[in-house]
Amino acid sequence: MPVVQLEAQLSPGQLFNAVQQMTQNELEKFVARVLALRTRYYTPVLSETESELLLKINRGVPEALQKRYNALIAKRQAETLSKKEYAELLRMTSRIERLDVERMKSLAALARLRKKSLTALMRELGIKTPAHAQ
Repeated sequence: MPVVQLEAQLSPGQLFNAVQQMTQNELEKFVARVLALRTRYYTPVLSETESELLLKINRGVPEALQKRYNALIAKRQAETLSKKEYAELLRMTSRIERLDVERMKSLAALARLRKKSLTALMRELGIKTPAHAQ
């Protein structure tokens, strides 16, 4: 592999002239490294706090809980819900509401951290306001 000898300080034009001396294989590797460097400049790095908050925000209702909840809702709508199932549905509703409250607290904390309104943050993250809250 040929080595290009350069001065310690290069203008962009000088750097381009040096790059022109590379083989196609070397150029492709160099460009890949430059693009990776460019990505680091444009990709926001999240703090540990932001990462933790986003994990909490994106954590949904556990699948098994959601399936059972949906089944109980369907039974309630069909008017075939037993008293025991009704009590279970109430407990599940409370649990899901608590999860929603924790999610909203995390959204609010992230909005404060980013110095944005909750509405602006939700729009940025693509989170829609539930129909029942509008």
